[in-house]
Amino acid sequence: METSQIETKKKPERMSGILVHPTSFPSPYGIGDLGPGARDFIDFLARSGQHLWQVLPLGPTGFGDSPYQSFSSFAGQPLIISPDLLVEAGLLTPEDVADVPAWDPRSIDYGAVINYKNGLFRKAYDAFTHTPDKTMIEEFEAFCEKEKEWLDDYALFMAGKDAHEGRCWLDWDDDLRTASPKAKEKWADKLSESVSYYKFLQFLFQVQWEDLREYAHENEIEIIGDIPIFVSTDSCDLWADRALFQVDTKGHPTKVAGVPPDYFSESGQLWGNPLYDWDKHEETGFKWWISRVRRQLSLVDHLRIDHFRGFEAYWAVPAEEETAVAGTWVKGPGEKLFRALKRVLGGDLPIFAEDLGLITPEVEELRDSLGFPGMKVLQFGFEDPNDRQYCPHCFKTTNCLCYTGTHDNDTVMGWYAAANEETRDRVRRYGNTDGSCVSLDFIRFALGSIARYAIFPIQDLFMMGSEARMNRPGAACANWTFRYVSEDLTQERAEWLAAATKLFGR
Repeated sequence: METSQIETKKKPERMSGILVHPTSFPSPYGIGDLGPGARDFIDFLARSGQHLWQVLPLGPTGFGDSPYQSFSSFAGQPLIISPDLLVEAGLLTPEDVADVPAWDPRSIDYGAVINYKNGLFRKAYDAFTHTPDKTMIEEFEAFCEKEKEWLDDYALFMAGKDAHEGRCWLDWDDDLRTASPKAKEKWADKLSESVSYYKFLQFLFQVQWEDLREYAHENEIEIIGDIPIFVSTDSCDLWADRALFQVDTKGHPTKVAGVPPDYFSESGQLWGNPLYDWDKHEETGFKWWISRVRRQLSLVDHLRIDHFRGFEAYWAVPAEEETAVAGTWVKGPGEKLFRALKRVLGGDLPIFAEDLGLITPEVEELRDSLGFPGMKVLQFGFEDPNDRQYCPHCFKTTNCLCYTGTHDNDTVMGWYAAANEETRDRVRRYGNTDGSCVSLDFIRFALGSIARYAIFPIQDLFMMGSEARMNRPGAACANWTFRYVSEDLTQERAEWLAAATKLFGR
């Protein structure tokens, strides 16, 4: 199951594309998936002259449903497995998917969706265990062998969570919590059926994702992936490799990640993720990070690393604090990590640096020494009348990505509606526009910039307001639920975007 590569055709010097997570695709099953809705989106990208599709992290989500708080840095999100494709594969029957709940087509109810799709997946697994299709069985076994470095621990971790009623591994009250070789061997045997089930789900994700990626490549679309710099406390990563993190003898983090007060929050953001013990990582030659990046680059063509500044210095907050205010800056691994990655994975890493927030000259020097493109977010530029960084006329290099906004920003329409009159006036004069189609104006600003890459959330192409926002940083709930419907992908929008893209030579 090797992923196909894009044909050796000269890549455009200037590229553009759309940011939308697969959970947002149209689907009758309550959440976007890798089935027909995903292919319709790829077709739309092709019709509209785009060559990039950016996604959020693809891992399995836990409490809060955030892609940035995953159960694993290596596994795929089972919720985006397509039931329609399972029917095509003979693992579900048409009758299995005939009685579909009446979901809200523009929002995700994660709790209900998880219960519904898990029911379908259990039926698919039962069919798989009785399949006469030897080819499928051989492909599954080959997948398990190829990915065993991470897959064995992940499947046991998830089976262990089920055996402990979904509780965080820190609350398990038996020897599985220790993740010792002896305990893992005992529990892998005890939970063998559940372990096999979770491996099966990862196999399904892999097959469907690789098929979709190949379809994207056939349409000259490259995929930009995304990984959080940190891992979740309730993750297989921490459970299985706790020596690589700043934790006490029981596995509890002693210091956690966050950022100081910034644009998004006056009290900073207390993410709560465990911090790395970078000395331990260096002792191993950064083996875990090399495996992580290699795995992600087997799924995508480019990789955005969230919170890049944390590799130069990270904000460490005592675990007992309730806000991020009391943190301190601690030096990260810097170039040492990326030299190790380049040495093993190749010199020209297709990595994009999320370099937003409090960026120092040291962070800029690290980014530039590695040749990684950074990010320019237009909303930031127009909010500051003295901006010398984010407005297009201030860009000093083509080696960057220009965004109208990110998943953490409001939509451009929502942002403009809430902005003060001084900011709105600046936008109108800058674009010689009346502001009625401001999100399309911002897309034109991005396309017309000198940035090599121009990316915009699909909500901005659809001219949607704050109701379509993907995430509100610091808010504990009601995030990550956005969906669109197939009727939003109009021919008129494709033609407008294709014309604007051609005009600006992308």
